[in-house]
Amino acid sequence: MSKLVTIFGGSGFVGRYIARRMAKEGWRVRVACRRPELAGFVRPYGVVGQVEPILCNIRDDASVRAALHSADAVVNCVGTFDAKGKNNFSAVQTEGAERIARLAKAEGISRMVHISAIGADAEGESEYAQSKAGGEAAVLDHQPQAVILRPSVVFGPEDDFFNRFGKMARMGPVLPVAGGDTKFQPVYVDDVAQATVKGVLGQAAPGVYELGGPEVASFSELMHEMLRVIRRRRLVLNLPFWVAGLIASVSGIVSTITGGLVKGPLTSDQVKQLKVDNVVADDAKGLADLGITPTSMEAVLPEYLWAYRPSGQYAAIKESARNLKV
Repeated sequence: MSKLVTIFGGSGFVGRYIARRMAKEGWRVRVACRRPELAGFVRPYGVVGQVEPILCNIRDDASVRAALHSADAVVNCVGTFDAKGKNNFSAVQTEGAERIARLAKAEGISRMVHISAIGADAEGESEYAQSKAGGEAAVLDHQPQAVILRPSVVFGPEDDFFNRFGKMARMGPVLPVAGGDTKFQPVYVDDVAQATVKGVLGQAAPGVYELGGPEVASFSELMHEMLRVIRRRRLVLNLPFWVAGLIASVSGIVSTITGGLVKGPLTSDQVKQLKVDNVVADDAKGLADLGITPTSMEAVLPEYLWAYRPSGQYAAIKESARNLKV
């Protein structure tokens, strides 16, 4: 019988790419997620019965243990940007990661890949960075041979980065950003999946890898590149951090008053994160050490950002028509 991998968060943005690649490797894939009834799209990644979504709550020992039963390897790619509520930073990114690693060890699973983030720092200013660092430490405590991947901002068709700002660019002449000078090194989602698979297959040495693409650019520069791809002219307005902090504070108050029903464009913790560059460290192991050539944004962004062009899917046709001679 083929080997089995349990992927926590396997129906999410990054997780689905990992699930697809693991299925292509011939493994059985167990996709552990909160809403398996909405994760049916992962089933066609393999033959009938090869990829199965199951219900799992990573805040519960019994639920995690059941998801790990009989697995040969485990991948944790669960993350959150919610600072409050039951599924907050600590509950998901620290305690959840610890629970998965601890119970995987109890089940005799020694091969684990944990997806963290560049900027994970126990002494960091943001709670997000602290919780990511706490999760890494907990994983290594129980799984010292684990492979830990720290991607920069991840891009791809289902991302919440370029898609989010592409939608905003359709709404007015100004595109406001906080931390416009902060550097990022966007990495393609399938490159992260490929790195994960190497960890599962034992083709990556244990340790921490920081994953970034071939381009390093400021937040503002990334927005200008996005606008170029979607054929829109907008003023990219770099908000001072004190203004961004004020907006985040007001948004937080509104969110609290409405019980979380209304969420603002920015949180106070995100403002703190945006004060720190999000790029691969000079001395860090990365994609090259895994034998992976990073994919450029230029090769991928036009494949899905066309939806935000003024003429959508017909933009290229209209541009060609203008060049026709009557």
